Amino acid sequence: MKRRGGVCTPALRGASVWPNCEQHTEGGPVRASAETGVQRREETHQVILRDLWHRTTMLLQLLGVISLLVAMVTAVPAQEKRVHRHSDLSDHVHDDTHGFQYDHEAFLGKEEAKTFDQLTPEESKERLGKIVDRIDTNSDSYISHTELHQWIKHRQRRYIEENVNKHWKEYDLNKDDMVAWEEYKNTTYGYYLDEEFDDMDDKASYKAMLTRDERRFKAADRNGDGKATKEEFKAFLHPEEFDHMKNIVVAETVEDIDKNGDGLINLEEYIGDMFTPEDGESEPDWVHTERNHFSEFRDINKDGFLDPSEVSKWILPGEVDHADNEARHLIHETDTDKDDRITKLEILANWNMFVGSQATNYGEDLTKRHDEL
Repeated sequence: MKRRGGVCTPALRGASVWPNCEQHTEGGPVRASAETGVQRREETHQVILRDLWHRTTMLLQLLGVISLLVAMVTAVPAQEKRVHRHSDLSDHVHDDTHGFQYDHEAFLGKEEAKTFDQLTPEESKERLGKIVDRIDTNSDSYISHTELHQWIKHRQRRYIEENVNKHWKEYDLNKDDMVAWEEYKNTTYGYYLDEEFDDMDDKASYKAMLTRDERRFKAADRNGDGKATKEEFKAFLHPEEFDHMKNIVVAETVEDIDKNGDGLINLEEYIGDMFTPEDGESEPDWVHTERNHFSEFRDINKDGFLDPSEVSKWILPGEVDHADNEARHLIHETDTDKDDRITKLEILANWNMFVGSQATNYGEDLTKRHDEL
């Protein structure tokens, strides 16, 4: 028994009321009279009713919030999983008047930029000098736009390199620093190949996967020798990141969505890839919007289908090349003799635009050029 507001009620319960409870007063336990018991029963009922009303109100409010959330979810389309977009080079705003953090992350990659922020200015400049030597791939003592562009793209693709390096050894069976198609096939499908897929529930799907992988591998294998270098293997594992693999990305997308095998995507196949209604479920508003997008924007020639060319424009939209823009920006800001290329000296003279250092943590103004510090 717990006492609430002068009324005896069951502890942590409320389903039953005890009319003849004992009150504890300074004089000890006192048996409540019949009249007092009735009064207290009425008071207890009121407490319980108020408690039930409060709980019911809270439950209704909660249900209202849940209904609102469900409505919001069904009203917003799923993310366009098919569209391959290039992320920006940094989460920071690109505004050199307030600092060079964007440039640091673009030039080094986000994680490496954090490492430089822990170095002294001298250490940062020393490491930057070594990086410049790596960027100068033709060793002519100049950094061209092409070299800087490729370097920035390389840094932004570092997560791909880490993924390839992680799996390289398991595919390079003969340790020749190459992955042959046979090595990849045997590692990935070896057991099933021995059994000729006889014990597979869906033999057709596995055979289709093998055929698709072989086609993709041949497209990535630029010299056609049946072996992939690490760069070629990157293209095999991440075809969306390489221009010469775009046709493969488009072909695989069409095959995924095209259910009747005519090599085209009709409206119902397009919608079916995004939304499958449950029994009796009506289409949410975003599906209606996607139907309009198919007719008004995706189906360029208005024949009722998406052909590979139209699919390419959908999933591989022409976008700004952020790495190209950043390379041009860095050269423009540091090319003192305006010959459209930069030297190691020009880069080191403006080192704080390319890399950070501990100076950032001490609040120094890194928007200044090195010769102003």
